[in-house]
Amino acid sequence: MVVTILLVFPLEFFLFGKPFDGGKRMDHGSQQQQQHPAMIRLCDVQREVQSLGPQVCTFSGLKIEREYRRLERELTRLLLEVDQVDTEGRADLQGARKRAAQEVEGLLRYLEENATHPSRLAIEELSREAQRLVEQGVVEPQRAGGTAEISDELVDAVQELILRLTQVKTGGRVPLRKARYRALTRLCAVQDVIEGRTRQQTLPLSEDTHTAVQRINQVMVQVSGARSQLVALLMGLSGRDSCAHLSRVLTELLVELDALDVSGNAAVRNYRKQVVEEINGLLKHLDLEGEGDDTRRYDLGQNDSIRQIEAVRGRVGQLQGEVLRHCGVGDLFRPKPELQSLLTHLDQVDTARNPCIREARRRAVLEVQAVITFLDLREALICRQPSPNEPSQHRAVWMVLGSLSDLQAQVLCFNGKRADKSYMLLEELLTKQLLALDAVDPQGDEMTKVSRKQAVKFAQNILSYLDMKTDEWEY
Repeated sequence: MVVTILLVFPLEFFLFGKPFDGGKRMDHGSQQQQQHPAMIRLCDVQREVQSLGPQVCTFSGLKIEREYRRLERELTRLLLEVDQVDTEGRADLQGARKRAAQEVEGLLRYLEENATHPSRLAIEELSREAQRLVEQGVVEPQRAGGTAEISDELVDAVQELILRLTQVKTGGRVPLRKARYRALTRLCAVQDVIEGRTRQQTLPLSEDTHTAVQRINQVMVQVSGARSQLVALLMGLSGRDSCAHLSRVLTELLVELDALDVSGNAAVRNYRKQVVEEINGLLKHLDLEGEGDDTRRYDLGQNDSIRQIEAVRGRVGQLQGEVLRHCGVGDLFRPKPELQSLLTHLDQVDTARNPCIREARRRAVLEVQAVITFLDLREALICRQPSPNEPSQHRAVWMVLGSLSDLQAQVLCFNGKRADKSYMLLEELLTKQLLALDAVDPQGDEMTKVSRKQAVKFAQNILSYLDMKTDEWEY
């Protein structure tokens, strides 16, 4: 995310007003003016502002957090220092002081806007709801000395919260995206842990099987307790010290299991292997939790799966452009083998149970399929050779399909919004084609029934694809 910060910060920085540059752009900016004590102090303030800027532009917390108070305190101090600069009534120094004040005020405003943004508050409320849910269903039974029974209702409730988090709009703001992705990462990890517990993949063996079985069974009991502790850590219900302690405990269990002599018994060896895999799964989530507030974790743009998806989308865009250009000159470009290979590649993308990545992949798949269906229909229209005795109603369906093919070409090119006139026109024309198909009377002809049904589905798919392109979804 370091690269992302460097790219995002200057853009945000310029939103706050005309950046102060130490008086370099002044019409009468002589060396003597730049050495003026007031100008030197303003330059010092500017350097501090540049240092604080990236921290402000990526801060994803709330006003009650210590980091927010620190940033607010530092910026307020700088603003007071700017106000105290004596300009001696000189217009050049007054202009420099004004620009410096605008930059500090802009950062203060941006900091507060992100910390109090409705989307940020919605993310926080969903996170607290998840905390309450997990505390009642997992943590409290464990603290009471029992074993938490993970119910299907708890699993479903966690899944619902994940879906609600994905629907929170961030407007492309880095702090809001970071906050949402952090909440999603934690909740997806909790979902993985509790679902792993309900699957009960590892069943204890009888202690009569082998002398090592008794100890492996004891380790399984400890692993069960560690699951609840991990869920508490992931949801912020325990301190970071507990994270380090739990990591040490699980690592010691791995060492102990590795030292057990289970040679000569395949069943016990496989049993130990399953327990080791469960512990490694818990350690993986602990490693993620122990990384701290690393911005790179929360930037989906830095995710390898998203990069693969975006690479596929970029290639699909190139192929789509080639297809439409060839259609414009009456030719048919047929890159279907490559499009099919792109679908296979998308199918292999690891979504890591992250709903944002899963949705991004689904949309990429629909983009590929839209080009394939366009090619299929174009090819069918070119190869069509109607017989002289073809029923009029069947010919009417093919006429609609020809119109739908032309409209789909426009939909593939469309990059606007729902409020655009071109969108409303396309929607109206597609709806008219559906009405035209509804008016076709098959008159008992089975082939016409089938072709009309396929045409209706095709038109509906184009409408859905148009809606998908304009629903303002974001990672």
